[in-house]
Amino acid sequence: MKIKRCGEMARKIRFFKDQMSKAGVTPKDFLDKENDIDLDDVEVKLGELEAELVEINANNDKLQRSYNELVEYKLVLEKAGEFFASAHRSATAQQSEIETQEAGEDLLEAPLLQEEKSVDPTKQVKLGFLTGLVPREKSMVFERILFRATRGNIFIRQSVIEESVVDPNSGEKAEKNVFVVFYSGERAKSKILKICEAFGANRYPFSEDLGRQAQMMTEVSGRLSELKTTIGAGLDHRNILLETIGEKFEQWNLKVRKEKAIYHTLNMLSLDVTKKCLVGEGWSPVFAATELQDALQRAAVDSNSQVGSIFQVLRTKEMPPTFFRTNKFTTAFQEIVDAYGVAKYQEANPSVFTIVTFPFLFAVMFGDWGHGICLLLATMYLILREKKLSSQKLGDIMEMAFGGRYVIFMMSLFSIYTGLIYNEFFSIPYPLFASSAYECRDVSCSEATTIGLIKTRDTYPFGVDPVWHGTRSELPFLNSLKMKMSILLGVAQMNLGIIMSFFNAKFFKSAVNVWFQFVPQMIFLNCLFGYLSVLIIIKWCTGSQADLYHVMIYMFLSPMDDLGENQLFPNQKIVQLTFLFLALVSVPWMLLPKPFILKKQHEARHQGQSYAQLDETDESLQVETNGGGHGHEEFEFSEIFVHQLIHTIEFVLGAVSNTASYLRLWALSLAHSELSSVFYEKVLLMAWGFNNILILIIGILVFIFATVGVLLVMETLSAFLHALRLHWVEYQNKFYEGDGYKFAPFTFTLVGNEEE
Repeated sequence: MKIKRCGEMARKIRFFKDQMSKAGVTPKDFLDKENDIDLDDVEVKLGELEAELVEINANNDKLQRSYNELVEYKLVLEKAGEFFASAHRSATAQQSEIETQEAGEDLLEAPLLQEEKSVDPTKQVKLGFLTGLVPREKSMVFERILFRATRGNIFIRQSVIEESVVDPNSGEKAEKNVFVVFYSGERAKSKILKICEAFGANRYPFSEDLGRQAQMMTEVSGRLSELKTTIGAGLDHRNILLETIGEKFEQWNLKVRKEKAIYHTLNMLSLDVTKKCLVGEGWSPVFAATELQDALQRAAVDSNSQVGSIFQVLRTKEMPPTFFRTNKFTTAFQEIVDAYGVAKYQEANPSVFTIVTFPFLFAVMFGDWGHGICLLLATMYLILREKKLSSQKLGDIMEMAFGGRYVIFMMSLFSIYTGLIYNEFFSIPYPLFASSAYECRDVSCSEATTIGLIKTRDTYPFGVDPVWHGTRSELPFLNSLKMKMSILLGVAQMNLGIIMSFFNAKFFKSAVNVWFQFVPQMIFLNCLFGYLSVLIIIKWCTGSQADLYHVMIYMFLSPMDDLGENQLFPNQKIVQLTFLFLALVSVPWMLLPKPFILKKQHEARHQGQSYAQLDETDESLQVETNGGGHGHEEFEFSEIFVHQLIHTIEFVLGAVSNTASYLRLWALSLAHSELSSVFYEKVLLMAWGFNNILILIIGILVFIFATVGVLLVMETLSAFLHALRLHWVEYQNKFYEGDGYKFAPFTFTLVGNEEE
């Protein structure tokens, strides 16, 4: 009943909001939030205001309808009056012409002719007529239907109204025509009336007498003036009432929503056996237990309750919800992880590492410190104005960018860092940290791409040497660098994911997952791709010309063959054979032992039990983590074995595909660099070469729009989505189950912000 009562008050508040929106009245902000009001007083006040507003609206609708009818009636009087006056003038002129002709004829023939022209008054036909308005788009069809229904025994005249008029029935503006229909007989009149009703034509009375027409016009004009004054006064009274409502609207709205939310929550509680107390079960963070007890004690004192509240911690087998304490900086990163799946209770949270790894992988694909500065400036605007922007209603795209402002902030910082490593500022290299380590062979050389370079100084201290830019070997060098770097980063992050699975297994005390999942996975991944990473580092350090493609392919195809010139260190062949053997052994190690061990543990746990053990805890709390039962579920060995088989195949194949997937870091970085270079060389430099100020301005504008639209918007979104995929698929699937559910506490903050 209480919820229905609050629902009825919420309906009235929505009605007031709709009326204020139509009248252009804005509700005033509710500032005095400490001054609470009584719900009964709110209910009475809302009822009175609704009744008054409904009555005002009803009276206004009646007056407005009468006003619109009189406007149409006045138009009929004007247009039909013009038609009758024109017809009268025409008839008078014809009569005068006939009399003039008769006066000139012979007097002897006049009596005979007058006798022939005399007409029997009893045979004269009296024509009736109807006047009104018909919608203009229906006027031609209306005229055609009238003609066919009366078989042509009508005469109709129509006059176009220049301005649109408000239809009294629908209240909407419409273009209409005034019509006058002449007919003969009651039968024809009946047909015309039915057709007018079908076409929505409004009929109005009209008199042939010119004096009567003038009198009716005067009366209608007077009534229109009176109605206009009355309607204006009614609208003023309505606006005053709505402004009065607007002063208290936010306070009433918040009060009703809070009360409704409270009663809805109370409905979730149950009565005890005495039916005098309410018993509620719920979840709360451990750190909030003391605060809850204090709040219950304060509530008991404030309400003058004779019985205090009892707070007791219950033990349950039901899986608790997941709650991570976040702030405005970490919330967006947590949302990125939660979009994949909410962490199971006490499962390792990937967001801790995602705060660093996500923007870093983005920056590897977006490495340009000029573009990074542009992103940083845009993000700083959102961060510095976050208090003002958080209270405003933003568009969908702007709302999304504002919510992830700290993610973009981190992405821009890492982009500046990787841009300095790549030595790219809008694709232009700068010797920021030192001069280039290379110079031309000859003093007179002007083309480094053909003559060649020699090393004359120490190695460039940070990042890529600027002299590589524009050389013939730039692309092969950067391709090799970024491709190998992508593999190193990918293997490192996948190892991090597997290590996280170890901490999960250790926390949940699952030795099976440690020895038969974590250990073989680490062996398999690092014996193959960890070994590849070591070879890459050795090749960088030694400057060897070994072909790593050949080494890895023939490690599987011909493991016994000699490596020859591809050997990077002594006893490499023995090491490769050992790693290959361990990788092959780790596959059945992952697949076979775990299902049999789980079966044995299940049999030992339930040996001699035919019924489930009853605990002292309340039955309503006896819910298994997996969704129900009493803890003695049937163990399906085939299902467990198939699940482990799928998991093993997925990891083995995924180790290859996931490592290859990290090559997107190389591909996206190369694409970003080449696009930036094309915009700079083919747009900006080409426009500069024409020595024309107009072409230069156009070139600069095209360069700016291309940079912002393609590189700062589309490329940012592309790199963001690829970084998201690397975290969801390649990283989190190594350890993250994500089958939990969020902790959703009762809070008035959400109640105040939600839309009905």
